[in-house]
Amino acid sequence: MLKGVKVLAFDADDTLWSNEPLFREAERKVAEALSAFGDFDYISDELYKVEFKNMEDYGFGAKAYTLSMIENAVNLSGGKLTGEQIMLIIESGRNILHNPATPLPGVEETLEALQKDGRYRLALLTKGELHDQERKIKRSGLGKYFSHIDIVSKKTQDEYVTLCAEMGIEPSELLMVGNSFKSDIEPVLQLGGWGIHIPAEMLWKLEHTEEYDHKKLFKVKTFKEIIDILL
Repeated sequence: MLKGVKVLAFDADDTLWSNEPLFREAERKVAEALSAFGDFDYISDELYKVEFKNMEDYGFGAKAYTLSMIENAVNLSGGKLTGEQIMLIIESGRNILHNPATPLPGVEETLEALQKDGRYRLALLTKGELHDQERKIKRSGLGKYFSHIDIVSKKTQDEYVTLCAEMGIEPSELLMVGNSFKSDIEPVLQLGGWGIHIPAEMLWKLEHTEEYDHKKLFKVKTFKEIIDILL
């Protein structure tokens, strides 16, 4: 049973709308174009290494991903990448930036019901590049449901402590809803807050972590199931 929860915070990408499949489609197209330098698994593994190395400089998001794809392609080709191949990578990254951010099934109805009920304040805490995330929030039409929106470069305990301070609550009064156990759920549980985990079909390699049960954690398969927990 929930006790003392005052704020519901929501992740955006792959929680409110689909996002990761666009990255995977871009990776597939680029790997096909670079097939002379290795199979998909090899190219993907090398890309992961480049992404991990670049994380401190580039952060997260489609632009960072595109730069890492170009660097990986240059490495794999021994510097012999063609202009046509470079443009294919750029266009693959641009396609990610054009994500329509269509709300996933049950998302808008659930947010509307929670807002109308008035029992909780709703916040959006999303990780990524500022301009890209702002545009997706606008295209989704979901911004109207949140009294507070934060776009951050990472999600650690520090970002959740800041969110709580901005909203005038203790971490124990926060419940986070998201698809990534590593970024959305675990930091909040460690602070004494609550979590609702909605696993997505696809998860970025850097978000993989060991999952576990917790007395303040709920796991559901669909977004609309959170109504049964919260109302």
